[in-house]
Amino acid sequence: MHLEQEQRHIYYDHDLGIEAYNLSGIVQKFPNHFHDYYVIGFVEGGKRHLWCKGQEYDLASGDLILFNPRDNHYCAPINGDILDYRAVNIKTEVMLQAVKEITGKEFTPHFTLNVVYQSDITHTLDELYNSILSHETKFKKEEAFFFLLEQILQDYAEPFDKVDIQEPNQQIKTLCNYMEEHFPENITLDDLLSMTSFGKSYLLRSFTKQVGVSPYRYLQTIRLEKAKTFLEQGIPPIDAASMAGFADQSHFTNFFKEFIGLTPKQYQRIFTGVPAPAEPAKEWPNEN
Repeated sequence: MHLEQEQRHIYYDHDLGIEAYNLSGIVQKFPNHFHDYYVIGFVEGGKRHLWCKGQEYDLASGDLILFNPRDNHYCAPINGDILDYRAVNIKTEVMLQAVKEITGKEFTPHFTLNVVYQSDITHTLDELYNSILSHETKFKKEEAFFFLLEQILQDYAEPFDKVDIQEPNQQIKTLCNYMEEHFPENITLDDLLSMTSFGKSYLLRSFTKQVGVSPYRYLQTIRLEKAKTFLEQGIPPIDAASMAGFADQSHFTNFFKEFIGLTPKQYQRIFTGVPAPAEPAKEWPNEN
């Protein structure tokens, strides 16, 4: 019954260069992962238990969610409640340009809170989301976008270099850099081990504690982000899977849907299936 209720929509707005994301009737758990972009979202209905960077939150309708790039997080339903959720995904380069426009300064913002309970900002976010879906003029969409960011930057963000963020140690950073540079290759735990003075068990525990996800999950998330870029460029899913380092198409499709909520083909059509720059993508409930 839940599957019939589920609706999953992602719309790409060419004017703003951002994604508008909507999930409704969702019971799916989302496993521990991160994104390479900013996420500003809110719970429209239902309840969720969220884990983010070692903290836990019980979310309900009206709660605002803020994720920085690389903030690891995962969530699950509370008492079987279905989730209605809206969000905008903002790539770092788009955020940096907007920050400069709003503040007149060049800096990388860092959200200081991941959850703001019962926030009025959700109304501004909803206005931006609806303006994208309604094909409003670029003027109106930009106005809604800048009003939203101005509120969040003022109340819940600081320059990244002024925030006390605990960085992984150098050996762990080396492993992260290696996986980001060699993501298409068949990387093994022994490969990572050879770059450290750790034993296998200690490496796994230390990496997970410092980064927030396990080494394998980190590698797969990097591959997923690369695959999304390939799909956005119009590269066929089977080729995007291989180029990103996934072993086979089936594994890639299952992994992609588990984390993104859409199949690779559904995601690609957001970028290649729109008839005009301002036209949102349609929903494709089934892969074909």
